[in-house]
Amino acid sequence: MRELFAKEDEVLKSIPYGLAERGMPQISIPPEVGRTLYLLAKISGATRILELGTLGGYSTICLARALPSTGKCFTIELNAEHARFANNLDEQVTVIVGDASKQLEILAQSGERFDFFFIDADKPNFDHYLEKAISLAAPNAVIAMDNLLYFGDSVLDETNDNPILAKLRQVNQTLAQDPRIESMLLPIGDELGIAKVKSV
Repeated sequence: MRELFAKEDEVLKSIPYGLAERGMPQISIPPEVGRTLYLLAKISGATRILELGTLGGYSTICLARALPSTGKCFTIELNAEHARFANNLDEQVTVIVGDASKQLEILAQSGERFDFFFIDADKPNFDHYLEKAISLAAPNAVIAMDNLLYFGDSVLDETNDNPILAKLRQVNQTLAQDPRIESMLLPIGDELGIAKVKSV
């Protein structure tokens, strides 16, 4: 898959080295997820993208490359050091430093709307982030969520009461059953959830 469909260019290849030099975690999305995000954003015709969780900017770059010349990608990152590394990714990218919940509230109060979301921030707040994405969604917006299998099948074990796993089980249930969205899980990376917000 990576050899045929998700070959990395020099910019994407450089990100793990940059993370290592700064002692930052090596938890960027894999190339095939990056390529899928790019295609989803491109196919959807997204012009305003909101990402939660920037890290080194791997996914941000993939998303920004899908934008038309007039498009804009906003990415929210809690860790200021991570944000500094990701800064100046592209003139179409704005890195917002701060708590995602607070920043989402600010965006909502400003009347902002987005037509593509990528949620890859702290897992315990995934349900809240999904709800806020729906409320900030333009008609027919697409929402993508990473790590819904959470590095293994333990998320499927309902006897495992790890709060993160319990939260991800809840999010999967919401994606599958919420009448405001149409959703599917893609078996790539650590399970990528995708949803289309139904137009009102």
